[in-house]
Amino acid sequence: MDYEVDLKFNKLVKFLENEKDFGPGLDLQTILLLIGVDILGQGHQKFSKNEKMDLMHIAICTILEPYGYYSFEGRDKDNWPHFKLEKQLPNLEHREQQHLLKQATLEFFKREEIFSV
Repeated sequence: MDYEVDLKFNKLVKFLENEKDFGPGLDLQTILLLIGVDILGQGHQKFSKNEKMDLMHIAICTILEPYGYYSFEGRDKDNWPHFKLEKQLPNLEHREQQHLLKQATLEFFKREEIFSV
């Protein structure tokens, strides 16, 4: 695993906690949820447990889209985005999966010009 990705991700976490006032305790899942809420674009509201899972799925599809795993199909009548699986994700161990998601999250924040290390 690339130790540098973990260091950069920790810097992103500190940036979001301090500079963006999200407070302490952010982890990868929480950041994915925040990305999903942002992509949904319906502001901060109360979401059910199932909706939170859907928001994390939206985030994962969004951050992995540049890797060619997903493509955006459009939005439904409730304005929720939908994605098409373009290629199967590789079988990864948990650590490898976390590494890929952290790397893709860092690239997302860089593309969006929110944070770059």
